[in-house]
Amino acid sequence: MDFLTAQTWSPYAVGIIIGLLNCIAIVVSDKFIGCSTAFSRSCGMLEKLVRGKPAAEKPYYKKFTPEIDWEWMLVAGVAVGAFVSAWLSGSLQAVFVPDLWAKTFGSSAALRFFAACAGGILVGLGARWAGGCTSGHGISGTMQLAASSWLAAACFFAGGIATAMLLY
Repeated sequence: MDFLTAQTWSPYAVGIIIGLLNCIAIVVSDKFIGCSTAFSRSCGMLEKLVRGKPAAEKPYYKKFTPEIDWEWMLVAGVAVGAFVSAWLSGSLQAVFVPDLWAKTFGSSAALRFFAACAGGILVGLGARWAGGCTSGHGISGTMQLAASSWLAAACFFAGGIATAMLLY
């Protein structure tokens, strides 16, 4: 069980584990893994809390019911798992401005927070527009050999590389 305390894991082992997790999800729930719908459901739950029943009557929320489901629990599990993994490996720390960001953009925590929020919103909009996120298309869709998911995955990589080259 020494691997649980390692700061990095083999990407090959992690890829196999994620593939097996996807297979288990298909057998158990007849659904592939994905995360972006959980964020839509969370927004719907918040809107339902504020506006009540009219929020649930929206056509979008009829298709993606604002409720806690297994995908929502998957996202919660990713967050909890990341925390536990960092804690077990001894690398858990609160960093508001990473060194690479500070070197390039300065040490302003407010700027870093704004950029992270803006990036998260753009990624969320893109994921809903594309009909899935990196886990939905990049893992589940490519596993099904869906051409649209292979194209989306290639665009994820190209966009990530281009953004990193522009910013850093």
